[in-house]
Amino acid sequence: MKRTLAVVVVVAGVLVGCGGDDSEEPANASGASEQATTEQQAERDTAAPAARRRGPLVRLRDSQFGTVMFDGRARALYLFTRDGKNRSRCYGDCAVAWPPFLAKGRPRAGRGVDQSLLGTIRRRNGSRQVTYKGQPLYFYVDDPRGQVLCNNVVEFGGTWYALDAEGNPPT
Repeated sequence: MKRTLAVVVVVAGVLVGCGGDDSEEPANASGASEQATTEQQAERDTAAPAARRRGPLVRLRDSQFGTVMFDGRARALYLFTRDGKNRSRCYGDCAVAWPPFLAKGRPRAGRGVDQSLLGTIRRRNGSRQVTYKGQPLYFYVDDPRGQVLCNNVVEFGGTWYALDAEGNPPT
């Protein structure tokens, strides 16, 4: 019975989780023991380890600023000059306007992007933010897909730049 419950909860979780919500799972409403919750976690851990390892794609695309980095959904990626290496300083209103590029798995490099320069850092809330050369990456909230609207923009105490293949502002 516990195993059946665990499978039902996992399947329901997969169906509900397709929206990419990072919030915690709701408490077990059936009154099952803590052991059932542990079994559910173990079931998820063995059911989809490959899915967790496969993270977001970072690729190059042409733009009005030359070839710059985008995510796999054609959203431009930016660096923030106020950030330190492997440290984000964009929180609150800053992170609303410039959402961090988050990953649940290891980021993947598209053609022309150096896989060895991709990484992640942990944000205050525990989420993982993608980095390139140790530089945290962000989106601009109003960028349409496939376009770079805010290269070389001063906001929130620093300058925002799109990144070329080397992880530098485009020239």
